[in-house]
Amino acid sequence: MAFRQEIVVTGVGVVGPIGIGKAPFWSSLIEGVSGIRRLDLHRDPGLPPPIGGVVADFDPKQYVRPRKSLKVMSREIQLAFAAADLAVVDAGLRENPVAPERLGVVFGAGIIPCELEELSYAYADCISDGKFDFGRWGNAAMNELFPLWMLKYLPNMPACHIGIGQDARGPNNTITLGDVSSLSALAEAARVLERNQAEAMIAGGVGARLHPAVWMRSHNENLTCWSGDPAAASRPFDAGRDGLVNGEGSAAMVLETLAGARRRGAAVLARVLGQAGAFEPPEKNSSGWPGGNAVRRAISSALKDAAISPAEVGFVAAHGLGTIDDDRLEAQAIRDVLGDVPVTAAKSFFGHLGPAAGALEAAMSALALDEAMVPATLNFERPDPQCPVNVIHGGPMPLKHSAALVLAFSPQGQAVAVVLGAAD
Repeated sequence: MAFRQEIVVTGVGVVGPIGIGKAPFWSSLIEGVSGIRRLDLHRDPGLPPPIGGVVADFDPKQYVRPRKSLKVMSREIQLAFAAADLAVVDAGLRENPVAPERLGVVFGAGIIPCELEELSYAYADCISDGKFDFGRWGNAAMNELFPLWMLKYLPNMPACHIGIGQDARGPNNTITLGDVSSLSALAEAARVLERNQAEAMIAGGVGARLHPAVWMRSHNENLTCWSGDPAAASRPFDAGRDGLVNGEGSAAMVLETLAGARRRGAAVLARVLGQAGAFEPPEKNSSGWPGGNAVRRAISSALKDAAISPAEVGFVAAHGLGTIDDDRLEAQAIRDVLGDVPVTAAKSFFGHLGPAAGALEAAMSALALDEAMVPATLNFERPDPQCPVNVIHGGPMPLKHSAALVLAFSPQGQAVAVVLGAAD
């Protein structure tokens, strides 16, 4: 059997609702600062209240190079580029680089909706006698949209721009698997390194669920109807939860072989011990959602890949959407495989970021292992008997075992688990 490369995390970059940069992100997690607030998104009383986790005070000009690239970058691409840039700086790849041909990118992304004002003139050109003339749409759109318009909204463009900006000429890939995209990207980046196809990889994901088009599509996806303090709206595993909160953000991590990190003299934040994925067709019932078996198999397989027992897991970074059914199924799966392991749910801080969620939760886990402290879950006040998990709440918990399991799953049936370990 071939020797398996040891993979480590040497850099973390976050652009999220609770902070831009590793230090502000971690400070908010430890201090219990929520990034969920009221939004000026719509004024329709028939829709859930417009609250969400928004990235405030973000200036892409601080990160994007060259500046002219901003013309072909949507907000999501800008968030991704900035997160990757922060991770590269944190890993010390500027001062001690690897060969460009040995540096790669794997990023998770999804649908990137167009900014509505960009289509307004094309729509206006199709109005005839007060009605929309579909026959005029092709020519109108071609005349009103600039030639490179489409490049702003392709899901593979975050990885492409990161590769160009960081001169990463190694493997470049995009994972589009909905809510498991960024955690799948992290797992794939580790596999690329194990196959010796690169020496370092920038892995992460980006997602933004605050666009009006996404908001309307997610109207039936169990959004919360919370009308109180926005910071208290996202309530994973709490008995009073009533739905998820949307958000936006991006996170990236630099993964390297341990040998490569040592050659560069890079500090190791965490180790990637194992990973696994599983699939379960949605049940043919009224909800159409999977039943949790894929989550169980992903957890079990990831532990086997990492060669550790359930007793060695210090905490689980749960998917923790805050919806009634998803939290119940996830909690029961965690209990079945891992017993009374401590569980934390970072979406209580910033909401559901779609493809980016796993990346921010993996970043949190790597920092928790490095700091030997696990952030608590916000807004957990009343245990739910149908969610039989040991939720960390009330304040951070000292780390007792040096491994963390990061979990993500999607309504389409995919589940991914990644096991991280503390640096030696």
